[in-house]
Amino acid sequence: MPTKSLSALAAALLVCAATGASAQAAKDAYVQDARGVIVRSSNVGDPRIGNLCWRTGYWTPAQSIAECDPDIAPKPQPPATPVAQTPPAPAPAAPPKKTCDFTAVLQNEETFDFNKSALKSSAKARLDSEVVAKAAACAKIDLLLITGHTDRIGSQQYNQKLSEKRGQVVADYLKSRGLTSTEVLGAGKTLPIKSCDDKLPRKQLETCLAPNRRVVVEVRGPAK
Repeated sequence: MPTKSLSALAAALLVCAATGASAQAAKDAYVQDARGVIVRSSNVGDPRIGNLCWRTGYWTPAQSIAECDPDIAPKPQPPATPVAQTPPAPAPAAPPKKTCDFTAVLQNEETFDFNKSALKSSAKARLDSEVVAKAAACAKIDLLLITGHTDRIGSQQYNQKLSEKRGQVVADYLKSRGLTSTEVLGAGKTLPIKSCDDKLPRKQLETCLAPNRRVVVEVRGPAK
């Protein structure tokens, strides 16, 4: 058995022994027969009337026991009322961290001409106001993801390379403005946002599909 457990057991035995000794000392203040039974003046009746215990010459009121002197014996203390434990107040929640996450898309007149990867002046203005200016509010940039897209005219292989060129053109422009991209991707024609009727004349179809010839810029990072 561990030393700590032996110490606890010994302490408990000492308490029990002390309690038993105290009770025995009080009982010894009364006359007892050979069996250790307290001698009474009568075998029947209320002990306060005719069945009184015989006291020894050294008996004192402090040694009274309830079975012999119920009126003066110490009354047992009522059990202590448990004190309700107030649960600790929850720790205040940490304030949410501010971010400067945003997404910018070249759209409308900023999209690329059919089969081209040159940036229009309107596209550069959009990148300046929607990416460069907003990125200035970031403490740092954890992610600068640029994804190029094409319309559905032409093969997937051709459009894949064209979408990568468009993404790289935007990455090069942002680098010239002080922002280095984390990654440049090409989605080809796999993620269109505009559908058009194939029966349209070719020029009208190219114009209709213009929203798909876009670049998406995603920025993630903590705010200043």
